[in-house]
Amino acid sequence: MPINPKGRAALDAEDPPQGLKPGLRGSFVGTSELVPFLFLLLWTATIFCMNFLRFLMLLALAVWLGALVFFPFVAATAFSALPSTHMAGLVVRGSLLNLHTMGFVCGVVFLICSLIYNRLLLGRSKALAFSHILIVLMLALTAISQFRIIPQMEALRLTAGEINQLASSNPVRVQFESLHVWSTRVEGAVLALGIILLYVTANRLAITRP
Repeated sequence: MPINPKGRAALDAEDPPQGLKPGLRGSFVGTSELVPFLFLLLWTATIFCMNFLRFLMLLALAVWLGALVFFPFVAATAFSALPSTHMAGLVVRGSLLNLHTMGFVCGVVFLICSLIYNRLLLGRSKALAFSHILIVLMLALTAISQFRIIPQMEALRLTAGEINQLASSNPVRVQFESLHVWSTRVEGAVLALGIILLYVTANRLAITRP
């Protein structure tokens, strides 16, 4: 029976030649296999990024707290080894300024990494989280010591020279010793807050481990 040409064209449009089917099927199969691969690649990169952020947070706290714990030994060694308290005071001042600079860097690194970590894990940064409040308090106390207490102590030292040679009732010495007490309290408070923050962070990362 003869076949209608129009009907044959319609059949060809619905059913492409057999030679084209394998190629088309291959393209569809390749696309379907590529999607899971890209998803796995993205998931692996996210996990790596989160683990790296965890590492940076713990490293920042370890460096800052380690420096705070080690600083009193540096001060004691300076006052026992150097010939004058004035020279020891200069060494301790320089060490304290370096400690504060290290603290600023570590605190900012911790805060940024923590915000990004929360964003990746929870979908929001949680800027007012307890750990963020603690690190901001540590940075604020460090800034007070760096830009308020130490400059005043340095001005008194430049004015009076050897503080220990002044009479105990001298107003300059009284003010200097008062500032020294406040400096010690501030550093102790930063260390205490850092230990609390380390405990909170360790629990937080253990619970939210990806």
